[in-house]
Amino acid sequence: MRDLISIGDLTRGDAEELLRIAGVLKSELEEALSIGRRPTPHLNGKSLAMIFEKPSLRTRCSFEIGMFQLGGHAVNLAASEIGRLGQRESIRDLARNLDRWVQIIQARVFSHAGVLELAREAHSPVINGLSDFEHPTQIMADYLTIKEQRGSLDGLKMAWIGDSNNVAQSHMVMACLFGTRLTLAIPEGYDPPAAIWEVCERVSSKSHELVKIVRDPREAVADADVLYTDTWVSMGQEEETERRRKAFAGYQINDALVAAAPAHAFVLHDMPAHRGEEITDSVLDGPRCRAYDQAENRMHAIKAILCWCLGVRV
Repeated sequence: MRDLISIGDLTRGDAEELLRIAGVLKSELEEALSIGRRPTPHLNGKSLAMIFEKPSLRTRCSFEIGMFQLGGHAVNLAASEIGRLGQRESIRDLARNLDRWVQIIQARVFSHAGVLELAREAHSPVINGLSDFEHPTQIMADYLTIKEQRGSLDGLKMAWIGDSNNVAQSHMVMACLFGTRLTLAIPEGYDPPAAIWEVCERVSSKSHELVKIVRDPREAVADADVLYTDTWVSMGQEEETERRRKAFAGYQINDALVAAAPAHAFVLHDMPAHRGEEITDSVLDGPRCRAYDQAENRMHAIKAILCWCLGVRV
């Protein structure tokens, strides 16, 4: 049994296996639904504890529905019920209690240190459902979507437009894992922290060749296969909203920026989207956007992660 706290916890072989499992589980579900039966209960009798310090739509639905489809059961533990990690009771006590009831834990938290401590204290596998440092379940869904759209991940070139947030940081590590060319167009003062570069360098000696930072979004998208953006204001940064809107004003994915990319390029957004800020309606609702495919693939990727962490062969 294994934790998944960071993309840096994986080898390329691990990531490829997760994508394979996700594809199998997606096909199994489609076949089962087509003939009116439940999919294979790979996690029959298993229980999942879901810790949510932050609001969630895609993460909660993906874990809860995914666990149901796998034959298991999920318990939601909202901040209103258990408080912030380490405040109502110690993380050690929380982990040791959960170990008596469940076989796996998901935590969507503000502090990455909290999910690291939870993983240290729990005997059950722990999955990082989002922290202020990384968002590994999202990136697995993204690469599943890209693989479906392109047919292969070989030679992939990606452009990230906007803030170097937790999603961008997981993409940096994944790029180093797969040898993806990733160009991040980010305004001055919002570059990725040194800590994520350390993870990238541990994953690949070519990290600074694979991952590049520029200031001009048009430069980033010029030869990209995939254009990606996310909110300019992450949860917990609300007091910075106006300052960030000004800083990122030129970093919107709009029709003009999409037109500057190759004709085959498509657009990703992990959502929730702030329409009219980081992305326009015309792009998000347009034919080159795959945001809703990503949203669906969150569930398939998360189901794969649940099975992989629990050591269940699929």
